[in-house]
Amino acid sequence: MTCEVSYLPRLPKNKNVAIGCIGSGFIMADCHLVAYRKAGFNPVAIASRNPDNAKAVAQRHGLAKTFASYQELLRDPEIEVVDIAVPPDVQLEVMREVVKHNDHIRGVLAQKPMGMNFDEAKEIVEMCEQAGIALAVNQNMRYDQSIRACKDVLDRGYLGAPVFASIDMRAIPHWMPWQQRLGWVTLRIMSIHHLDAFRYLFGDPIRVFASTRPDPRTQEKFAHQDGICLYILEYENGFRAAAWDDVWAGPTADGVENDIYIRWRVEGRDGVARGTIGWPDYPRATPSTIDFTTTAAPGHWHSPRWDEVWFPDAFVGTMAQLLCALEEGHQPEIGGRDNLKTMALVDACYRSAHEHRAIELSDYLGNRS
Repeated sequence: MTCEVSYLPRLPKNKNVAIGCIGSGFIMADCHLVAYRKAGFNPVAIASRNPDNAKAVAQRHGLAKTFASYQELLRDPEIEVVDIAVPPDVQLEVMREVVKHNDHIRGVLAQKPMGMNFDEAKEIVEMCEQAGIALAVNQNMRYDQSIRACKDVLDRGYLGAPVFASIDMRAIPHWMPWQQRLGWVTLRIMSIHHLDAFRYLFGDPIRVFASTRPDPRTQEKFAHQDGICLYILEYENGFRAAAWDDVWAGPTADGVENDIYIRWRVEGRDGVARGTIGWPDYPRATPSTIDFTTTAAPGHWHSPRWDEVWFPDAFVGTMAQLLCALEEGHQPEIGGRDNLKTMALVDACYRSAHEHRAIELSDYLGNRS
């Protein structure tokens, strides 16, 4: 028996919606715009705090318009969707300007994290709802091909009822300059992907316990608490999920051999799935993988493969789900209201690590949503 698996995003029928881009850093220049051109989307304008960089990115990707400020870009009546890729401490300021232009702006794709914390994220969500603007969040790990395939495997029932899941990350990301001024390392930058992926695959937990320590390598550059992060999610039905987000991964800069990887695993009553995430090899294009075994087709591992990679191909999906929502008149798959639960979960991890105890998510959201 052949087990079918779907891993690609659904695309809109109309790809000509005009997209205005705010931000011209790596994530916009090397991920968003590369993916949009590949998918046939229609980015038409860009603005950033560095106008020269914005012009270079516009020339590289064939954008017709470059604006001296994002305020000028937002006033352009041609633009229907805004793609925001700015640091989290700038997002709220930008969103306050976006909602003033709901006469022509219909949708926003906001970078994760959606603001500095849950409270800012909640303000952003409420502003967009009041303005009638569809808000989606760029939680792009949901469109990593192996995570998308895992969701499909679960939905098809190949694994049966989930029992346990884990993510094991031993990788050294390229940290962004703004992290130093915010004092953040892992929880709001990397762990937010894993926490959101757990929510995407298995729904919302009832509590979380987190433990963190500084990353020795990064601690030499700036003070922080959330370097190496360990956390356990508890679900009401007994399911458990856990992650080890290790951005130290050993003294590799001192000649120790690398052992860099991200692996995930899901165990169910009727099967097991395991996978790898390819992005630590970037810029080498390394596809993520999935292998699964199931009682529906026993006796061997099923190993679908593909050529697409997370960076940049997953970014097709995050914009596509917003364009589909606008086209069909429903909420985006990764809507702002839904993403408040991911933001709350991240904040709960910080609180759990600080207070050395498990945090109930229902209490947290009940008090603050």
